[in-house]
Amino acid sequence: MLPSWLAGLAAAIAFLHVLQKLAFPYFWADFWYLLKVVRYGIRLKMYEQRRELFTVLDRFLSLAKKQPQKPFIIYEGDVHTYQDVDKRTNRVAHVFLNHSTLKRGDTVALLMSNEPDFVHVWFGLAKLGCVVAFLNSNIRSTSLLHCIRSCEPKAVVVGADLLGAVEEILPSLPEGITVWGMNDSVPQGVTSLKEKLSMASDKPVPRSHHVASSLKSPHLYIFTSGTTGLPKAAVISQLQALKGSAGLWAFGCTANDIIYITLPLYHSSGALLGIGGCVELGATCVLKKKFSASQFWNDCRKYNVTVFQYIGELCRYLCKQPKREGEKDHQVRLAVGNGVRSDVWREFLDRFGNIKMCELYGATEGNICFMNHTGKIGSIGRTNFFYKLLFTFDLIKYDFQKDEPIRNEQGWCIHVRKGEPGLLISRVNEKNPFFGYAGSKKHTEKKLLCDVFKKGDVYFNTGDLMVQDEENFLYFWDRIGDTFRWKGENVATTEVADVIGMLDFIQETNVYGVAVSDYEGKAGMASIILKQNKSLDLEKVYEQVVTFLPAYACPRFLRIQEKMETTGTFKLQKFQLVEEGFSPLKISDPLYFMDNLKKSYVPLTKELYNQIMLGEIKL
Repeated sequence: MLPSWLAGLAAAIAFLHVLQKLAFPYFWADFWYLLKVVRYGIRLKMYEQRRELFTVLDRFLSLAKKQPQKPFIIYEGDVHTYQDVDKRTNRVAHVFLNHSTLKRGDTVALLMSNEPDFVHVWFGLAKLGCVVAFLNSNIRSTSLLHCIRSCEPKAVVVGADLLGAVEEILPSLPEGITVWGMNDSVPQGVTSLKEKLSMASDKPVPRSHHVASSLKSPHLYIFTSGTTGLPKAAVISQLQALKGSAGLWAFGCTANDIIYITLPLYHSSGALLGIGGCVELGATCVLKKKFSASQFWNDCRKYNVTVFQYIGELCRYLCKQPKREGEKDHQVRLAVGNGVRSDVWREFLDRFGNIKMCELYGATEGNICFMNHTGKIGSIGRTNFFYKLLFTFDLIKYDFQKDEPIRNEQGWCIHVRKGEPGLLISRVNEKNPFFGYAGSKKHTEKKLLCDVFKKGDVYFNTGDLMVQDEENFLYFWDRIGDTFRWKGENVATTEVADVIGMLDFIQETNVYGVAVSDYEGKAGMASIILKQNKSLDLEKVYEQVVTFLPAYACPRFLRIQEKMETTGTFKLQKFQLVEEGFSPLKISDPLYFMDNLKKSYVPLTKELYNQIMLGEIKL
């Protein structure tokens, strides 16, 4: 029989355990996650104090010595070991050392699809201390020229399949830029990097070429997606690259994992979290040239994938694939990314098995990050007292009409209540700096809010609206550029798109606001793609929106498209659609108008359009 004091102690421990489960259900999950964050911060601080500035490249070089024969990149069946990649990157570095005037600190633009040479060129140039600017492989002409000009490179390196895109703009390139192509045969004005690589030395390059003087020095330029205009080159410091590379580790990935990367490497998710994450772990990545929903699970089985990255609508595309036998027959245990909707999240788990969805939040250029370490469906992460000590952020009231934060009589911004959407802002300080954009200072200044809660404070404006619930979970609500005001109310485009997307004949929905003469705010408009072999039921669309949405949020106009423009990371483009508005004089796609009398959407004719513009028909 137990002594009475021991029985009492056991009972007290059991009571405290039950109390903790009821009052603080996420205590231990928060504790272990924050412990990881603190450990990583201490590690970075120790390097700094010892004046040993250890970068992602330094980590890779140490792995090339420690595990030279371990596969680093598997691409189209070919295996590239850590040693193979190290030697190839040495060749790249030697080519530019011997055949160019590039020096430490110079910028080189890289236009390449997903392939091992993307990493070879990136790391090879990093060995020379160059800043590499990742160009979006989908952009062309004016946009491509804009991106090259904005990062002011001394050279441009182009993948074999993309040389044509650069040929178009060769005569317009600023003077002094050399162009290098990964082709055997190149046009006049372009140098063959492939030819020179075959003759270059693979001996190590002295570390003195790339040793970092500060973790705040630029490492990369990564362009924003350009959903609301021309892309901007975000400055990615050595510090940001290190923090990004710790993401997979923070979610519990290990050196034994095989990580499937289908996301574009020109984006921060693919490059920093994906490739950088593999380097931090010493793991293997399976690199795909382009995401394929039909080949996805076959690749996972073929290469024994245990972790994959997702972004935007990737998981939804997988759920839209025809069902097959054995869909849960795989070794995938984690999926790391951002932007998966709650309904898709649930469907994905039901269909493909017990995969832990590791949702995170973080802008390419931002100084704030959230990670959903508990697996709460729909949440981008959670906060608590201790987290806010490390990362100072707030959710503030926003005026969508004036497109600016709401301030009180004293001129300070106003906190939102729990459950109320607010603009996410993050304090800029020594611990969490904001490095801004290359080129024009106005873009950097535009992202900063000053004198927010007191004189002299500075916050980074994420441009994202979030909601914090009573349990301190955070949920993405909308982008401020995507949210519009109509009839004195704020309309969240994601909410409207989700409601319309529930209809069985709808494949894709893109919601935005359009200006209408003599009306304040913007009227809702939905661009729709129909499922194959399905027809549009206008009465059902009407019934759906009036049933599930408040009157002010119901789209006044519909546009039926065959294809939607997206960014390389599956974000829907809205900029052009907003510009085109709802005029049948400009748009050849079928247009429809919400008719409350007929309880349906009706074709938007030129006559109807003119009546709306003259104010004869009220919206």
